[in-house]
Amino acid sequence: MRILVAEDDGISRTLLVRSLEKLGHTVTAAEDGEVAWQRFGEGDFEAIVSDWMMPGTDGLELCRRVRAATDRPYTYFMLLTALDATSHLVSGMEAGADDYLTKPLNRDALSARLIAAERIIGLHRQLTEQNIALAALNSELYNEGRMDALTRVGNRLRMNEDLAAVHDRVNRYGHRYCVALCDIDYFKRYNDSCGHQAGDEALRAVATSLAQQSRVSDAVYRYGGEEFLVVLPEQTVETAEIAMERMRHAIEALQIAHPGREPAGVVTISCGLAEHSQGLAQTYEELLRRADVALYEAKQGGRNQVVVAGATVP
Repeated sequence: MRILVAEDDGISRTLLVRSLEKLGHTVTAAEDGEVAWQRFGEGDFEAIVSDWMMPGTDGLELCRRVRAATDRPYTYFMLLTALDATSHLVSGMEAGADDYLTKPLNRDALSARLIAAERIIGLHRQLTEQNIALAALNSELYNEGRMDALTRVGNRLRMNEDLAAVHDRVNRYGHRYCVALCDIDYFKRYNDSCGHQAGDEALRAVATSLAQQSRVSDAVYRYGGEEFLVVLPEQTVETAEIAMERMRHAIEALQIAHPGREPAGVVTISCGLAEHSQGLAQTYEELLRRADVALYEAKQGGRNQVVVAGATVP
């Protein structure tokens, strides 16, 4: 193990360091508690063996400081003391010490204590690794539960969480954002003509194109069925319209054959765009309704186009 020794008596410190090194450990020595605390902050130690009685920062205070450093891996702490009163030893354990040895030092007792220390440190290391793996798994499950399984964009749960946060941020701090509700044109006909497997491939292709054409700060969600929602933070309706026209053209450029159209053509999308800014009395649900009305107008007006919602909440 990598062990830090804190001992103010030079002879005792030398004997302790030599004993630990003969047992196969790597040792760093400090002549008092304050120096030991500094070295602890600079190094990576698995165990500390500290004299109890030292001037300034004694072993008890050093132990308390080490235990307060919760951002560090667990460090096994052993106190050396010439006092063997039970109450004295209890106070050391209450301060966070794991074990103690009475002076004069017995090398066999020290070896036995360190064997136990290595086992405990190994268990702490294993527990830390398991906690890290568990946290990673929980994070993966959290993200997976907020992703649409087919298209690999955000699902309705993630959409509602993100929209609530974006809407609140705009209302609180100002600026604006836009949403665009997108629908694949004549998708039922596409499924009827090409089959549901091809329909799934088309959904994935459209979702991927929307995500690729978005800015880093934008977000794409599967709204339901063949509908997708694009959230465009910090964009005016004018700049958002330009962005959505770019996305619409990109999907048309995929040239996914659509035999169900009359005349036969390619897969396209229609988009309804709506804007929210600070001071506008609407919820994000009302904003989505405005985008939905604009989407309906886009489909009624011939499809494959972007329509901007009116300024009032329907």
